[in-house]
Amino acid sequence: MKFFLDTANVDEIRECLSLGVVDGITTNPSLISKTGRSFDEVAKEICELVDGPVSLEVVSTESIGMIKEARKLVTIAPNVVVKLPTTKEGLKALKVLSNEGIHVNMTLIFQVLQALLAARNGASYVSPFVGRIDDIGGDGMGLISDITAIYEQYGFQTEILVASVRSPKHVVEAALLGADVVTLPPSVLDKLIQHPLTDSGLEKFLADWHKRKERMGM
Repeated sequence: MKFFLDTANVDEIRECLSLGVVDGITTNPSLISKTGRSFDEVAKEICELVDGPVSLEVVSTESIGMIKEARKLVTIAPNVVVKLPTTKEGLKALKVLSNEGIHVNMTLIFQVLQALLAARNGASYVSPFVGRIDDIGGDGMGLISDITAIYEQYGFQTEILVASVRSPKHVVEAALLGADVVTLPPSVLDKLIQHPLTDSGLEKFLADWHKRKERMGM
């Protein structure tokens, strides 16, 4: 399973890249606006830092505008993936863009039929928002299970990109279900590494080492 980082903060990206486990980036207009910098400046810097896919989202709501934005976004760097909302207009734009060979990430997916339609129109990725589904009492990982089953049944090559990840548990469940990618904020990535027994074990090892040095007069 691949790990994408969900942020537009360049400093966070640099730090997480040093771990060697980040395969790509997902962003959206909200994340980029929080940087206080221009969209193009941030997008170009991220694409230069990251070898893998970088999802950049359109803001148009009509297919004509989405297509126009998408064609401009892919000129920023060769690793740009265009994010489109999974709406009627988004599906129209997806069909055109996928036929042009542009990689598209269909976002804001909350039901299995949206994922099925996106795959039929040639999406490179679909992004089901598991955390938001859980927030309203739904079953986010149940959706991942259903999408996985349907994609396997029909041999779709579209990758399942689990989004709105809130905890390490989401990551474990996504991996067990065979999701292709999870995208997570740096705070959740940090939690994947942390465990209290690791910390206490390290403290004990160091304490024992210092005691040994004292006994040996080192």
